[in-house]
Amino acid sequence: MGKPTGFLEHNRELPDKRDVKERLKDYKELYKDFDDLKTKDQAARCMDCGIPFCHTGCPLGNIIPEFNDAVYYEDWELAAEILLSTNNFPEFTGRICPAPCEASCVLGINKPPVTIEHIEKSIVEKAFEKGLITPNPPTTRTGKKVAVVGSGPAGLAAAAQLNKAGHSVTVFERAERIGGLLRYGIPDFKMEKWVIDRRLEVMEAEGIEFRTNANVGLNIPIKELNEEYDAIVLCGGSTNPRDLKIPGRNLDGVQFAMDFLSQQNNRVAASKNVLHDHKGADAEKEILAKDKHVVVIGGGDTGSDCVGTSNRHGAKSVTQIELLTKPPQERSEKDPWPNWPMILRTSTSHEEGCERKWSILTKEFIGDDEGNVKALRIVDIKWDIGVSGRPEFVEIPGSERDIPCDLALLAVGFLNGESSKFVDELNIDLDARGNIESTDYQTTNPKVFAAGDVRRGQSLVVWAISEGREAARAVDEFLMGVSTLEAKDDSLMNVG
Repeated sequence: MGKPTGFLEHNRELPDKRDVKERLKDYKELYKDFDDLKTKDQAARCMDCGIPFCHTGCPLGNIIPEFNDAVYYEDWELAAEILLSTNNFPEFTGRICPAPCEASCVLGINKPPVTIEHIEKSIVEKAFEKGLITPNPPTTRTGKKVAVVGSGPAGLAAAAQLNKAGHSVTVFERAERIGGLLRYGIPDFKMEKWVIDRRLEVMEAEGIEFRTNANVGLNIPIKELNEEYDAIVLCGGSTNPRDLKIPGRNLDGVQFAMDFLSQQNNRVAASKNVLHDHKGADAEKEILAKDKHVVVIGGGDTGSDCVGTSNRHGAKSVTQIELLTKPPQERSEKDPWPNWPMILRTSTSHEEGCERKWSILTKEFIGDDEGNVKALRIVDIKWDIGVSGRPEFVEIPGSERDIPCDLALLAVGFLNGESSKFVDELNIDLDARGNIESTDYQTTNPKVFAAGDVRRGQSLVVWAISEGREAARAVDEFLMGVSTLEAKDDSLMNVG
């Protein structure tokens, strides 16, 4: 590496966050600017570790030590070339990835890991600033047409790679704007939507066609895709939310988290369609947290996003409850380095104000005389290994109680994608979980492929991009017999 002693000389440092009182007044991104020389120092912390486990920690196989080295030498063009060789959208992952690469960083064994995510974001922003990212359409076209259904991170990655291979690509999106989860699920305070629009301008200039308000299976007949396109890539995401079917579920004020988040993203975008429909049970109703006791049910990232959004609405109180036990502060023997550690994570939203509770079971939504939720009946639970050998919980006697709740947000995950409408007409199979069944991204219909959450189940944005890239290579091989697109297994070699 450029500075073999850098990890001994520099401590981990990240950009400062805007003051909580200031950032709760808007939906702008949280972080202040960070000096390039400080980023150089952070890149210098990357060790000459022999075996870079960060490669395997990253679902995209990003070539991390090499781009860190380029940043240390302030060769931003080389850094961008290396990064973009494996990642189509580092401006997304540099903002919203949980950074499994950092969990696998060798330095992280006994010191804070390298700030890989920040360096990734710095590289791509510097590349845009210097005009290094410009439209680069293919010089020749293959004459093959590919339909990509869904414009989330998997669909965009598949479209970008297939267009790069010279195929004519059309992306179908049922919403009024392109972006899927990136557009409608990720709050602007984590990623402002100009970041998506900037990338879409490049993709359109490269020849990709985007069709919005195009709901395949409804206003776009599946037969049309079957007849007009040589291959179809299904990237519809995991869109069916897991429900909590307990007494009082139908009370006003019990909502799916994604409906709450997508509505707010539309407000920020000043969309005409503020009540964008994400297929939730109550998506037609406006959902606001102002002056309410908000309880977020579910301890994951979606729940955290609900916390940050509720605080910006001006909620009276925000409580987040989780069925599982409170994670430890440090790694346990069950998840040693370089595995992803199941540790307590406190997000920027939690820092803004939230009471967090673990090992809590929600038993009932309690309503008032007008049919509105007014409280949650909860009980403490204890987890143990049951007779089946799997974790089971029991209620703790005497711990049942009611807590105030004017708005309950269900953030307990997603079951699968809305794939059933494709099954008969496209002659594809679903697996036992209701996801699209595939072998090497190819479904039981040879011309139909699948990528992202609709295939693997609910997962990370970085996994969706990886899936889109790999599916594109499989489609290219299907259409042409061979593919020149990068494969993940080859990405660690031949870096110029």
